[in-house]
Amino acid sequence: MSKFSFILLSGESEAFLEKLQELGVVDITRSIKPVDEESSAMLEKVLKAKSAVSVLEALDYSKDSDYDKIEALAASVDTEGCKTKLTLDTVERIKSLEEEEKAAEKTAAALCPWGEFDSAAVKGLKDNGLVLHFYRVPTKKYDSQWESLLPLQIVGTDKNSTLFVTVSRAGEQYSFPVEEIPAPSMSVSQAKEKAEEIHKQIIASKATLLALKQKHLSHIKDGLSRKSADLDRYLASTVATEAAEGYITVFEGFAPIQETARLEQEFKDMDILYLLDEAKAEDNPPIQLKNNRFVRMFEVLTDMYGRPVYNGFDPTVFISIFFMLFFAMCMGDAGYGLVLLLGGFALKKVDSFKDFAPLVTVLGVATTIVGFFFHTFFSIDITTWNWVQESGLAKVMVPSKIIGYDGTMVVAIIVGIIHLCLAMIVRTVNATRNQGVLGSLSIWGWTIFLVGGVVVLAAGVAFHIDSAITKWIIIVLGIIAAIGIFPLRDLHKNPLINIGSGLWETYNTATGLLGDVLSYLRLYALGLAGSMLGFAFNTLAQMALGDGGLGWIPFILIALIGHVLNIAMAVLGAFVHPLRLNFLEFFKNSDYDGSGRNYNPLKK
Repeated sequence: MSKFSFILLSGESEAFLEKLQELGVVDITRSIKPVDEESSAMLEKVLKAKSAVSVLEALDYSKDSDYDKIEALAASVDTEGCKTKLTLDTVERIKSLEEEEKAAEKTAAALCPWGEFDSAAVKGLKDNGLVLHFYRVPTKKYDSQWESLLPLQIVGTDKNSTLFVTVSRAGEQYSFPVEEIPAPSMSVSQAKEKAEEIHKQIIASKATLLALKQKHLSHIKDGLSRKSADLDRYLASTVATEAAEGYITVFEGFAPIQETARLEQEFKDMDILYLLDEAKAEDNPPIQLKNNRFVRMFEVLTDMYGRPVYNGFDPTVFISIFFMLFFAMCMGDAGYGLVLLLGGFALKKVDSFKDFAPLVTVLGVATTIVGFFFHTFFSIDITTWNWVQESGLAKVMVPSKIIGYDGTMVVAIIVGIIHLCLAMIVRTVNATRNQGVLGSLSIWGWTIFLVGGVVVLAAGVAFHIDSAITKWIIIVLGIIAAIGIFPLRDLHKNPLINIGSGLWETYNTATGLLGDVLSYLRLYALGLAGSMLGFAFNTLAQMALGDGGLGWIPFILIALIGHVLNIAMAVLGAFVHPLRLNFLEFFKNSDYDGSGRNYNPLKK
């Protein structure tokens, strides 16, 4: 990044920031939150516009039972006024009307057993001294002897209750062994008419939203872009430093080095006074990641943790490889990989998820390949299939046992050791770049001993090197490493202090590394759990199948529902745990610092 320090007369700030927005590559260090009442008000407008755009983009009444009516009304509906406010107000109105409609339908259902009646006639009876009393009791508790106490008429019944009415003279003492309920406020037809009227208002409100989407969505989006740019420019203006009693304003900004020549020419044409320097780590410049198309899909995972500091390293390339591998190992099923692959293709057609479709597709391909080597297809061991045995494919799959232990478990541990060794190598390279070889002798010592020891042991096993030779090589590596870890860990300190610090670091490293390596067993455990659960569903489905016939129906239902549930749970675990292994084990052993800030240039 190049660092620009702009020196302006205070009255030139607004025009200058607008020009920077047009250039679209200069990041002015600024707050991402409101800093005063004006910016709070601007943010509120942005959020409302975002909400309106989100509502209208997701709007789809094509499957609504009243779609024809909604579409017909949308052609002539009035959408005058602020479109954002109208959108949000209409959404709230629809929610309120839907609640009123539910209440009206509930009232109509409660009044249905009372049937139709003339409320004026009921009032006329009361005016003539006759009072009606309304009751609802459980049918089992209704006593026919009540009919001899007072004039009583059963009006109707519902599922569990009996509804009846008694009559008494006004002013006379009245008692009845059942608690009286309020008289119906309206007839059932009146209640239904009210519900229908509310439903018409809902249709009209939906037509308003549809008209807003069809006629004004692009206008609202343009307004959102303008409001966002205005807020961004305002926040940038608030970080300026004033000098010369407020007559001069100073801005600090950063831009990619490859844009420097173009920007210098632009600023020359604008007659802007500026200072140019190469950005340094202490300036806390923004971070712009540069990755190829494949690795760029995984930048969202890096951003979940935090971008690297300016003198750090971009971990996305490592995340792209190992997250994909760990995800596939956690799923561990070629059949599930094909499902994810198809899901990735399907997501391309869904606007709100199409950005994630390539990532899902890649994870599906990886899961299919790893699942094949783990010889599992919808929790079925494919090594038992005749064509797999005859074709010789079984020979390239992970064996059930490696050195007496479960094959997939051993693979998980080996992959974990490779992952940790790579983290140590990255840590060493980054430390050497920032501190030099002499400033990172301790780190070099651990890498030589641990990574070198792993390489020597692996080579000894692979090439059958004599164990005595292997032992002496490791001893030599240990001696070389100990010199850097203990007496020479910090050339500016007393060797005795270095030895004490080295002993403490040795204790922490020894205990921490063991736990880190064992953490990779989760790759084996999650894959095993998913496989066993899928196998259980297969067994249940096979039992339901029996000798065939109608047994195919429960067989398909059990297998389909079971594997859908298993895939859903497996995907959740396969997302969380690989993230943990990258964010904790890899980042800790590579000394990754994710406190960098995103490159966010001012732009239109």
